[in-house]
Amino acid sequence: MTLKDLEQYLLALSPSEKVQAIGLLAQSLSSNWQGIEKTPGICGGEARIAKTRIPIWVLVEARRLGYTDADLLKSYPTITATDLANAWTYAEAHPDEIELAIERNEVA
Repeated sequence: MTLKDLEQYLLALSPSEKVQAIGLLAQSLSSNWQGIEKTPGICGGEARIAKTRIPIWVLVEARRLGYTDADLLKSYPTITATDLANAWTYAEAHPDEIELAIERNEVA
């Protein structure tokens, strides 16, 4: 997809969606994702919820299996709804990274 192709989609967004898109773009430029950490030696260096050992790919895979946010919050009582929102935003911005992590862990 080219920038020209993307332009028509961006212009069609609602004002609140445009704000979200701007936030996502700004966050991706800084590579500092609020509430998300990557530390060599912890969870294989995979992106995870900050101050936990819960990788983003685990949450994405659980969601694909039908778990709701409420289910995940019950299963992982140390995380918050904000943590999940950060995880979903990160996963949307890094789909290839998340897919690769899921594939690596399915094989393991």
